[in-house]
Amino acid sequence: MRRAITGASPLPGPTASAAGRGSDSGPAQGAGGGARHGLAVWASPHARHAPWPHTRLDVAAARAAGHPPHPIRQFVLKTRSRCNLACTYCYVYEMADQGWRDQPVVMAPATATRAAQRIAEHAAAHELPRVDLVLHGGEPLLAAPAALAAPVEAVRAALAGASPHTRITATVQTNGTLITRGRLAALAAAGIRVGVSLDGGLPVHNTRRVDHAGRPAFGAAARGLRLLARHPDSYAGVLCVIDLDQDPVETYESLLAFAPPTVGLLLPLANWSAPPPPGPGRRPGGTPYADWLLAVFERWWHDGRHRTRIRLFEEIIALLLGLPATTETLGLAPAATAVIETDGSIEQADSLKSAYEGAAATGMALDTHSFDQLLDHPGFAARQLGRDALAAECRSCELVEVCGGGHYPHRYRAGEGFRQPSVYCADLQVLIRHIATAVQHAATTAGRPRHTAAHPPAAAS
Repeated sequence: MRRAITGASPLPGPTASAAGRGSDSGPAQGAGGGARHGLAVWASPHARHAPWPHTRLDVAAARAAGHPPHPIRQFVLKTRSRCNLACTYCYVYEMADQGWRDQPVVMAPATATRAAQRIAEHAAAHELPRVDLVLHGGEPLLAAPAALAAPVEAVRAALAGASPHTRITATVQTNGTLITRGRLAALAAAGIRVGVSLDGGLPVHNTRRVDHAGRPAFGAAARGLRLLARHPDSYAGVLCVIDLDQDPVETYESLLAFAPPTVGLLLPLANWSAPPPPGPGRRPGGTPYADWLLAVFERWWHDGRHRTRIRLFEEIIALLLGLPATTETLGLAPAATAVIETDGSIEQADSLKSAYEGAAATGMALDTHSFDQLLDHPGFAARQLGRDALAAECRSCELVEVCGGGHYPHRYRAGEGFRQPSVYCADLQVLIRHIATAVQHAATTAGRPRHTAAHPPAAAS
């Protein structure tokens, strides 16, 4: 990884496998590839909005060229399809895909049981040592305390029979407003940790997080977080979407008041057809998101004590050092996350809903399809191709092993699909090179980086 760290000559060119030739053509492409795999019935919105990969990727050819399927390891269970908040930027409710309107409000017990059976079937078939479960929504804590753990207990029971050597990690991702002692006790008893979404630790940071009557949600979320902080064994961390209108260091420092073990700083879900907010007074061609993140990085990296982990920075450091990534937002590791909606439909990652109506849909359901069948869906298979799924300029970039082309939804362009560089490409280059310089300097002066990258289970996006 020295070239990525020092910015020396580019990495070797792409390999002559499935879709990795010098142009965007090759044996993994060809009109109708999806139809040959029985996917034509699912392809109509995909064919119009995202021909790459849905009509141009021939999955069979990709397999023959040396791209085997990789098992799913993280399962996101949409236990609730509605939320008690109405955040103005929410990718589920406020962006391109409005499919939530047709979903049942609650995942029925029978659906949760069927999901557990399918997860256990997949774990047994692939001898998985671990599966990661994420209870998601909507707002999963709308359930009564006694019902919160039921989906996880169903998976545990199914694994005990079908794959007893597979262990479970489980988290619930919540907006924090409904955290109570009773809910925390029920979750802790079931071994389910709690992650909270927040936009900063001050009311001014959270003006876009309001309830359906437009009332601020920060007070309730802050109370929930203070309660959660008193139960560190249950605390998974905080996710925070970057807001250029807010001071980065103030945002970071304010989050520390809630003692999060990890902080996830998320780039807004944007793409080439729906660009990210430019921020106040920003000049065209700048890198405002890198600037924002680097202000936080400098504060975190040079802190006299280790107060929290910042997942984005640790992932970049790990990849620079040649370690594997544990999220799908960076690096070239294959996608490994499936989403189960409240009606039992099987979908790709929720973040795709920011691209177009039906972008996450696969046409599959628990009653009729296994998770092994999902692996051969062109949309999912494309996200397991690594370098060969990327645009030509990404494949030839010296940072590709770290950046990995950026987060898959950020590559979208309407009518073309997901084979462009990230809409945040310039920001990612500046961010990675700056962190690489810091790592190299630390290695030179102290023998090791100040922060050692560690890998928690990947959280859902």
